[in-house]
Amino acid sequence: MAAALDLRDRVFCVEQGVPKHEEIDGRDDEALHLVAVRDGRVIGTCRLLFVDRTVQFSRLAVDVAARREGIATLLLEEADREALAAGARRMVLHAQTYARELYLAAGYEERGRVFVEAGIEHVAMERRLA
Repeated sequence: MAAALDLRDRVFCVEQGVPKHEEIDGRDDEALHLVAVRDGRVIGTCRLLFVDRTVQFSRLAVDVAARREGIATLLLEEADREALAAGARRMVLHAQTYARELYLAAGYEERGRVFVEAGIEHVAMERRLA
């Protein structure tokens, strides 16, 4: 968990300028955290919050040295497996607009207008699960 939080801090707070109090929102203890590990190091992470039959996918972060290698896609696929295993029917997320194509390629659809969260443009997205 410490390694996942460290990666999130480096990506969101250091690289993107998200205030730490917005990155650490008090919900980590109630979430399922997924990590991608290479050579004993966490190189990717995300979290899943389960609310009835809906899963909120959030805090997707990939180490700068491991980007463009499919790590985010693998985490999305594993998130789907976990959600389906838990009986979820849909996944929801707030995508940073620069990453919109990643989620569209994974079958997500945009919901609503672009909005600003933590000083960064986002769009709400949703995917129905089989």
